Amino acid sequence: MRKRKLILVTVLLYATVAASELKAAEPEKFQAWLGEVRSQAIRQGISQGAVDKALAGANYLPEVMELYRNQPEFKLTLDEYVNRVASESRISLGRKKLNEHRALLEDVYSRYQVEPRFIVALWGIESEFGQISGGFPVIDSLATLAYASSRKDFYRQELFNALRILDKGHIPLDRMKGSWAGAMGKLQFMPSTFQSFAVDYDGDGKIDIWNDMGDAFVSAANYLFRSGWVKDQTWGMEVTLPSEFKRNMRGPNAKKLLSEWKAAGVRGVRDQDLADHPDYPASLIEPDPKVRRAFLIFANYNVILKWNRSDFFAIAVGLLADGIRGQKTEDR
Repeated sequence: MRKRKLILVTVLLYATVAASELKAAEPEKFQAWLGEVRSQAIRQGISQGAVDKALAGANYLPEVMELYRNQPEFKLTLDEYVNRVASESRISLGRKKLNEHRALLEDVYSRYQVEPRFIVALWGIESEFGQISGGFPVIDSLATLAYASSRKDFYRQELFNALRILDKGHIPLDRMKGSWAGAMGKLQFMPSTFQSFAVDYDGDGKIDIWNDMGDAFVSAANYLFRSGWVKDQTWGMEVTLPSEFKRNMRGPNAKKLLSEWKAAGVRGVRDQDLADHPDYPASLIEPDPKVRRAFLIFANYNVILKWNRSDFFAIAVGLLADGIRGQKTEDR
């Protein structure tokens, strides 16, 4: 028995030492890999100075890989998710933020025709109105994920895009912070999203989605506008269904005019009348079989899905935007 215990202890000791040596070797391998990334970034036209400055101090972050490997599985019901993401406290704070930035948001609306309440709702959900936008060095996070994750190609391209942002001087390296996955700023743009949609609101030659409210808001509006946002049309509405309702009428591809949905016995909740906009085309979805809540969704719902491919997310954005508007029907 003592011999068996000794063997077990020895095996565990060797395993511990091996793991320790492997962990110690990881940064060395990572730095060698960075050399290859450096060469590729320069070949893509990113200046050598920007690449060298960003990658010279880049570190492998084990905590990022821990978060990557242990992402929580979302098993919340729709009700639980909405209560968490579009809570009354967030609605209340969202109304205050809308009033606080009303002049700026109205100007953004005049340029992109995206209603302010939706910009504020996305801001609230993505970063708690700028309070929680992430403290990870973006270059380190993306380099770690490009090196060790199962989505190496995706994160490598995001790393190159982050280097381009630095190369253009939009943000200093030490202020380029974000989530562990590389999402940045008040609206949590990935670097590729920044490259495609970020806008310089005040014309100072830099796009600062981390600290400049104008740049952040106008970039979010540009994203939605260029993704097909329909001016002054809401996202959808929650509805009740008649007891006898044909199943083949459900689903995002089964579109009917609101007048036709009303004729089929569908009724809006929260005093929303389908007759207000009888010519709106809409689809009916029930995204959570555990809860069986039904929604008529419009074109802008699908635009929100381009931001985040989750029905729960899109519904939460819509309900939060509705709550932020509140009783002030004159608000957009």
